[in-house]
Amino acid sequence: MMPNRILICGGTGCISSHSRPVMDRLEKELQQANLDQEYQIIFTGCQGFCEQGPIIIVEKDSTFYCRVDPDQVPAIVQDHLKAGRPVEELLYTNPDTGITARTRDEVVFFQKQKRLVLHNCGLIDPENIDEYIARGGYKALEKALAADPLQIIEMIKKSGLRGRGGGGFPAGIKWETARNAAGKHKYVVCNADEGDPGAFMDRSIMEGDPHAVLEGMLIAGFAIGAQEGYIYIRAEYPLAVRRLLAAIRQAEEKGFIGDKILGSGFGFRIRVKQGAGAFVCGEETALIESIQGNRGMPRPRPPFPAIKGVWDMPTNVNNVETLANIPVILGMGAGEYAKIGTQQSKGTKIFALTGKINNTGLAEVPMGITLREIIYDIGGGIKDGKKFKAVQIGGPSGGCIPAEHLDVAIDYDSLISLGAMMGSGGLVVMDEETCMVDVARFFLTFTRTESCGKCTPCREGTKRLLEILERIVEGKGEKRDLETLERLGRNIIDSSLCGLGQSAPNPILSTLRYFRSEYELHIEQKVCPAGVCKALKHYRVIPEKCKACGLCKQECPVGAITGEKKAPHVIDPAKCAKCGECVKKCPFEAIVHG
Repeated sequence: MMPNRILICGGTGCISSHSRPVMDRLEKELQQANLDQEYQIIFTGCQGFCEQGPIIIVEKDSTFYCRVDPDQVPAIVQDHLKAGRPVEELLYTNPDTGITARTRDEVVFFQKQKRLVLHNCGLIDPENIDEYIARGGYKALEKALAADPLQIIEMIKKSGLRGRGGGGFPAGIKWETARNAAGKHKYVVCNADEGDPGAFMDRSIMEGDPHAVLEGMLIAGFAIGAQEGYIYIRAEYPLAVRRLLAAIRQAEEKGFIGDKILGSGFGFRIRVKQGAGAFVCGEETALIESIQGNRGMPRPRPPFPAIKGVWDMPTNVNNVETLANIPVILGMGAGEYAKIGTQQSKGTKIFALTGKINNTGLAEVPMGITLREIIYDIGGGIKDGKKFKAVQIGGPSGGCIPAEHLDVAIDYDSLISLGAMMGSGGLVVMDEETCMVDVARFFLTFTRTESCGKCTPCREGTKRLLEILERIVEGKGEKRDLETLERLGRNIIDSSLCGLGQSAPNPILSTLRYFRSEYELHIEQKVCPAGVCKALKHYRVIPEKCKACGLCKQECPVGAITGEKKAPHVIDPAKCAKCGECVKKCPFEAIVHG
């Protein structure tokens, strides 16, 4: 009889929350309770609900435990596994309703998701190919090898799959172009250079289901006539790299990678190329230059990589999530897949939920779902009961969408119309205490640093944009700066060589579009309404609230606060270091900033 499985999340998020010590303790407790033959521990990939890690699922009765500490493991073994009583304190309780969930399906975070690409993540051992095969793995490859390559391309076109890396270009058309291109050799490249701040979609797929990526690459290689593939992954993903290498080795041993795959005439090899972490290498031509051993800088296009890519040969470049969709499409059929999503955006999209949101984590949802559903139903709303202000979608090159558009249906085209973009799927939620000018400055700082410098519009333009933003947050902005930001931003978009420069001004343009009044307050009244920009903070004591307790005076590191006993205290703005320690110490909320 097969042992019952206990799933422990082994994604990077849960590992950082000490899921390995939890696993070690569970192994020890099972042995001591003589249950080690009855139960098998599976160290899985990411479960998705990162906020609640480490996560354990007792598969026998689907019990979902969260935030498990090693010292709580004995209770799981003794009370649950031996006595049949779930450990109530480790079950997830909805903070809004107070309702406790016993299984993962009962947890609100998962209820509106549609896990197609992530269907194996958190449920299999990613370092054991047999578990992938047991859940239908490599069946799609078998199906593809029994068909004509042109049929496979037509199936991908019919599915409506668009690139999940940010551009949203139809995958089938890209494959068809590479198929028809003349070249002695052809290549498939998996773009795993996920560099957006707060994004971890591709990372989680590679850590949790690496064979899905390999199977997608193999099918793409067969369809376009390629013999070799590269996975370009940033070296900062050591767990993903390790699991990919293990998956490639196991797939070679099973005959899924190599010569005459599954007895066919098709042969394919896959190599892993580790990048040094340059954000610009997420752009496909810069990535190709890096694969070839050159500095990662974009090429002028056309010609596109499908015509002239790696070693000047036809190359199909797809990102991790796009390739992981391929086995799903062949498994369920293009027609069924195309029923999911919207008219122009088919299937699902994985988002990384971060920022001022209660349920941070990874969510796979059907295209067409609203931002409100993602943020409030899946994400659990804003932390500490604060008011929602905006969401940055599409990474550092995306745009900020305000509350008035929370009910927009998310797809590629609707986001572009709002001044944002799908991007790779990073979704950063901001509350009322966020300064939108500072947000724009933060993302411009990132893109300015990551610009490769090859083209003048991006190299010089982002620098000038950042200089203007820094003046504004320092209280030195002028009214004409807003017009300059808009004009310069549009020029950079129109004239930059690659996608980095062509989208870098988006955070500025979108915040100017929806939060222009904040820019004007910074410039005209020298005020940051969110109280974030240090140079514009002015601390003062409200006399009628001050109890003259002296705590603020004692805490002030520069002696800027004066006052006698039983008399309201006063802050000297010339001396004030604007550190905010006085606000933290005042028990009467008598100190404010404006």
